[in-house]
This record gives sequence, structure tokens and C-alpha cells, in this order.
Amino acid sequence: MKPLIKPFRPEPGRRIAVISDIHGNLPFLEGLLGKIGFCTNDILILLGDLLEKGAQSLELARYVMDLQKKYTVHCVCGNCDGYVLRFLESGAWDQRFFSWFLPQHPESILRQMAREGGFEQWEDFSRLRADLRRTYPEVWAWLREMPTILEGEHFVFVHGGVPSLTHMEDLDGWKCMKNDDFLGQGLRFDKWVVVGHWPTTLYREKIPSSAPIILPDRKIISIDGACVLKLDGQLNALLIPEDGSQDFSWTCWDGLPQYTALDSQPASPDSINIRWGRSRVEILERGGEFTRCRHLESGRELDILTRFLRQGKDGPWCEDCTDYCLPVSAGEVLSISEVTSRGVLAKKNGVTGWYSGRLGPEITQR
Repeated sequence: MKPLIKPFRPEPGRRIAVISDIHGNLPFLEGLLGKIGFCTNDILILLGDLLEKGAQSLELARYVMDLQKKYTVHCVCGNCDGYVLRFLESGAWDQRFFSWFLPQHPESILRQMAREGGFEQWEDFSRLRADLRRTYPEVWAWLREMPTILEGEHFVFVHGGVPSLTHMEDLDGWKCMKNDDFLGQGLRFDKWVVVGHWPTTLYREKIPSSAPIILPDRKIISIDGACVLKLDGQLNALLIPEDGSQDFSWTCWDGLPQYTALDSQPASPDSINIRWGRSRVEILERGGEFTRCRHLESGRELDILTRFLRQGKDGPWCEDCTDYCLPVSAGEVLSISEVTSRGVLAKKNGVTGWYSGRLGPEITQR
């Protein structure tokens, strides 16, 4: 499968907002667009994985298609969007993928459309495909129009990543959408390559952070904030004042309650970020609220919220967690994802850590 490459030639003076990995979370997209003051002079690039994993993929698709009628909106295809398109296009992946995926994922847009359309026998893939093509031709057409790569003079926008900017038309399109650990491949480019797909917190060994990663020496920007995937995930917007500008900024929406910190605390000098794929633990002393564990990869001992523990076929593992103490000054606003007897798990500027100080009344996020 070759990539679909479309040119990106924006008019001077138009702000560009890039958002990736929404995963069917319509309230987060609406909140973030409101926060950045999205308007008709802006260009919005939705950098793939608009769909799947979240509960509102069909609503989100309709919302974005409506946005495209009123604003300049480019949608780049991500691997999750590509799954949906592959199902609608042919039966090649029916047994290879969808036979186990669809029964386990009632939130999939394919099953959402099946429920809404009254196609109860969704296990019959050939019949379902025909029903969905007939009933939702606008969704099918919308997915088919999504480029794999949006290429401009100064920027290349692609969901997963590319190995090179030369002869991109010969690349494997699927690998451009699903390119794990892109930053870990040591690549450098002569124009900015903006990607999503791999949550930025996965690159950070010590401190959990869902903030974008901007690497000027390599001209790579990674912006997936783990929206939907993590309890403290966020939806990031990379803001580019106009095409060619490198005066980047970013903001985010995490949907969490916010409070003012009343006390200051320093950062912890040493910490760990236990993240997906590196999360196997040994249970040392099980407790009610917290359990003492040893992280197998690092050998580090720490207390983990007991409800974050899971049992896998190879032994226990945990949801993403940390022992990092967040540096906080009195008066700062914190997003709160967990409240425990030992303090709160808080976020500031995309970084997650523990805070043991007092909090003021809840404030309205804006």
C-alpha cells in the first residue's frame, strides 16, 4: 500500500493548529478548540487517529466533517482510522484482524454504526460491510480522502513517521501511519516532521509528561498526549503562527478538575516513570490502597495504587505510574487525576507527579 501524499500550501499569515490522536473524545476536541480560540483564519490539521478507542468516534467523525464545511481542516490518516477504512474497503483483514478485534471493542466506530443502523448481525462481516457502505457512504468517502502525508515547504505532517523525505511516494503507507518509537530511530530531517501515534510519555524514563517533544536539532515534533489511553492523558495542540515560523507554542486540554495549590513543595531528586511495555512488577507487600512493588526492569521499589495493578499471563504489571513529586509553588493551578490518603496525583504543564500540599476550591478549566 503506497502512501497518499497531498500538498500543503497555506496562505501567509494564517495560524496553524495541529492536534493528534483524539481517539473519539469529542468533548476534549471541543474544549481544546475553544481554548485556542479556533477561528476561520486558522488552519486545523488533525494528525491521525481521530477514531477508535474512545466512545464517541461516530459523533466525532460527523463533527469534523461539519467543521470542514466551515473552516480549513486537513485530516491525516492514522493507523486507527486506517483500520476502519480497511474494513470498509475489503475483507482482506476479516480473519487476520477483525475476527478478534470487533468482539472485544464495542466502542469501535464500526460497531457504533452497526448499532445505530440496526445491523444486529455485525459478526457477519461481508453483510456488515455492505450495510455500512450503503448507510454511511459519507464516512467511507471521508476516510478515503485522508492523506497519509501532508507535505509542505517547511513541514511534513504524518501520523507515525517516515524514514526519509526523499521518494516518499515509494514508502509503505501503513508503516507511515503505524511507526512505533519514531524518536528512538535517530532520524534527522531538513524540514520539520510533525508526528503523533506514540504517546510522548513513553519516551520519558524518569518523569511522566504528556507535553509535546520538540527537537530542533533533528527537526522532529511529537505531539501525542495519550488522550483516552491514560487517566491523566491530554489532547495537545501545537500552534504554529504561520507557515515557515519556528516560534512554536502549545497548549492542551485534559478534562480534569483544577485547583489552586496553597503550599509549595520541591521536586523529588530521583524518580521513575513506569509506562506501557515496561510495566512488569513484583508484588512485595500487598495493601488496601497502596501495594509495595519492585519494578522488574529497573529494580526500583515503590508504592503503587493497588487498583493500578493487573495480572497478565507473564505475571503482575501496573498501569502507568510514578513516584515523582511534582515541583509546585503556592498559587499555581494543578489538574488532579487521583485523590488518595497520601496526597494527590497532579498535573502541571503536561507533567504528572505527586503533591502532598493543601488545595483551594475547585476552579473552572478554561
